[in-house]
Amino acid sequence: HLGSVVAYFTSAKFLLYLGHALSTWGDRMWHFAVSVFLVELYGNSLLLTAVYGLVVAGSVLLLGAIIGDWVDKNSRLKVAQTSLVVQNASVILCGIILMIVFLFKTQLLTLYHGWLLTMCYILVITIANIANLASTATAITIQRDWIVVVAGEDRSKLADMNATIRRIDQLTNILAPMAVGQIMTFGSPMIGCGFISGWNLMSMCVEYLLLWKVYQKIPTLALKAAKVEESELKQLNVKKESDMRPAEGVQLIVEKDVTGFETQQEKEVSCASRIAEPFITFRDGWVAYYNQPVFLAGMGLAFLYMTVLGFDCITTGYAYTQGLSGSVLSLLMGASAVTGIMGTVAFTWLRRKCGLVRTGLISGIAQFACLVLCAISVFMPGSPLDLTVSPFADISARLFESEPLPTIASPEDKPEMVFATGIPNLLNGSTTPANSDPEMSPEPVPLISVSLLFAGVIAARVGLWSFDLTVTQLLQENVVESERGIINGVQNSMNYLLDLLHFIMVILAPNPEAFGLLVLISVSFVAMGHIMYFRFAQKSLGKQLFVCCTPEPKAVSDSSPGNTSTV
Repeated sequence: HLGSVVAYFTSAKFLLYLGHALSTWGDRMWHFAVSVFLVELYGNSLLLTAVYGLVVAGSVLLLGAIIGDWVDKNSRLKVAQTSLVVQNASVILCGIILMIVFLFKTQLLTLYHGWLLTMCYILVITIANIANLASTATAITIQRDWIVVVAGEDRSKLADMNATIRRIDQLTNILAPMAVGQIMTFGSPMIGCGFISGWNLMSMCVEYLLLWKVYQKIPTLALKAAKVEESELKQLNVKKESDMRPAEGVQLIVEKDVTGFETQQEKEVSCASRIAEPFITFRDGWVAYYNQPVFLAGMGLAFLYMTVLGFDCITTGYAYTQGLSGSVLSLLMGASAVTGIMGTVAFTWLRRKCGLVRTGLISGIAQFACLVLCAISVFMPGSPLDLTVSPFADISARLFESEPLPTIASPEDKPEMVFATGIPNLLNGSTTPANSDPEMSPEPVPLISVSLLFAGVIAARVGLWSFDLTVTQLLQENVVESERGIINGVQNSMNYLLDLLHFIMVILAPNPEAFGLLVLISVSFVAMGHIMYFRFAQKSLGKQLFVCCTPEPKAVSDSSPGNTSTV
């Protein structure tokens, strides 16, 4: 027994989990802290935080395919180590700059009319964005590629590993912000910066070592280049261009070997092609994504990002306007983490009993059924839904009134709320603030609507995380190895695009009276996502779609990454 325990703790699988836990813990601490730091620095305004969010989302949206292509074209160890070092070094540098700003903010304000401080803000957002892009590359290479190789041909092992990775994500999502929040509360933002920089320095060294150990333990991780060539040749054969393309491939290799003999004209052409390469990669990535057999499943997952029904800043801010306290919200967040972990357990069980594709169907139905509660909550007593109030009323009032509205900020609004919600006081900006007069709204009645809303959101996490794992494994199993990086890069871009749309939707209708409408739109998008997945499942399984007692045919559930034509 002792030998088996030691064997597990020294196995590549465990080392991969440990590295992911350290990486995710650092990521979650940083993402939580950087928003708070930017609010603190800019005088309790959310402008910098909003700009940071937009820059991050826009960068992944535009560069997702290019990052994925870089992952595909380089060796696994080089990609993992480079992205790890860039990510952690960026966070450390950001932490040092923020510490300097916190220490010398008053002096920086006077220098060059405050332009130096502005440059510091731009520098922090830029470097933090680089850290996020490197984190995206790490996630693609480890979670979408290394895991597949470590699991080998064992699809059950792959499912278990995916589920364990998600459990680690769920726990760190809750615990890491709590830890850094305590440090910042009992210390100071500057101490928080120092702690995060120190953590990332230590974590980078340990993760680097763990990656090297995993790479040594799994020899097949080193065989990427040969497999890429083989899979590319397979694809060319499928397209019936085998007579022409392999010759081109040979020619390209020869050209690389004789680069020293290039003429000036060839150099100019190669320079122009290098400039055009990122745009061609971007186009090719999206075209390749569209042509994937699992395209509809990936789109179905992306559509789930167009929602306000999660524990993000939007829903949290709405909860505050409805009278829920911070302590109640923290308990609800804990409950959502528990149901998320239950979703990962349900995924592994359902996959064994019904097969992978049907697991996605069952998960989708379960999630949508729970979100029906959220739709019902919109029409229950206590819901502030009022479609007669223009969604633009608050924005137009702010833009065109010569003096501020006296009711926009109620005395009960606290800075801590802003930090916890991460959204502007636009949510509190209705002409009748939710918490301004406790006597006007008795507590038992309004809580019916908000209770149903959160019951639906928390219960839906079981189906959501099971569905997320299903689509993740479908992408792992059915995308050829040579395209894993670029396809998952485009998938990340799609997720960010829909996420951006949901923030734009909130900006257009920020008042609590319109939140019910946002809920109904969110439920509609989730329904559309699952309809897309249903169409994919229909194509994959045909008449056997509703035969739920037996696993899927081998051609679907156990297809090798190169065997995409069977799905």
